[in-house]
Amino acid sequence: MTMQWQTQRFLLDLTSPKVMGIVNVTPDSFSDAGAYAAPGAAQAHCERLLKDGADILDIGGESTRPGASALPVAEELARVLPVVRHAVTLGVPVSVDTYKPQVMQAVLDLGADIINDVWALRWEDPESNLSGRDVIARCVSCGVCLMHMHREPATMQAEPMQGSVMSQVLSFLQRVTQDLRALGVDKTRICVDPGIGFGKTVQQNFALLAHQAELLSLGYPLLAGWSRKSSLAAVTQKSLSAVATLDPIERMVPSVAAALLAVQHGAHVVRVHDVKQTVQALRVLGAMRSQMTPTTH
Repeated sequence: MTMQWQTQRFLLDLTSPKVMGIVNVTPDSFSDAGAYAAPGAAQAHCERLLKDGADILDIGGESTRPGASALPVAEELARVLPVVRHAVTLGVPVSVDTYKPQVMQAVLDLGADIINDVWALRWEDPESNLSGRDVIARCVSCGVCLMHMHREPATMQAEPMQGSVMSQVLSFLQRVTQDLRALGVDKTRICVDPGIGFGKTVQQNFALLAHQAELLSLGYPLLAGWSRKSSLAAVTQKSLSAVATLDPIERMVPSVAAALLAVQHGAHVVRVHDVKQTVQALRVLGAMRSQMTPTTH
């Protein structure tokens, strides 16, 4: 069965995996040290990622690295709106990484196609009591990605998850997708993300990868975000004490390897920093797959 993802302006055919290029419009990003914090730099980065082969752009104005603190709405809007305004003219789906309903509504009004929410629409604005669910339910066709996160960015790695990670992630994603469907959101608009690194240990992250195909039972497209995560540094160093010496920007090779493995285990979208290298690797995988024929008995 062909898997599709309905977004505001595009119906994405996920027969082949799609590469989502990351555009961090943040001065404190863990992965690129704020290289694209200025609007002009971020806009140029969008164009460069498309030349490298990105299928989707994912723009974020607030860092959700472990220990990160929340950003005021006005400041997040000031960061992302100029970049979104430019990105929607480039002819590809534009995703915005945000959990704040006011930001969601503002970027959708500009023509953004997808809301990528680490809180899976659970966060409510304390002043207006507005939630992301309200915004997505009102939107006729925008896409949404619901991610599993244990606790919140400021505290998630202080007390990682306990017990069976796969059963908890599967149960959570089943619950939040059902809640959204109950509000009238069509199934084709929803994508799910197991939330690699969000309140999980190194071992739990790799357990999610090993058993990732179980999430396909939910019936939704699957997004995987391994790019430059610390778990990759942990398993590629001789000892855990050496992890800090592997700068995030040096994690390209293990990131590409993880993206390939995620696709082989059923991911439809991979969210990455190193777009060109990931696209090249996926083409190699695609060439191999094109030569595979079903076994007949």
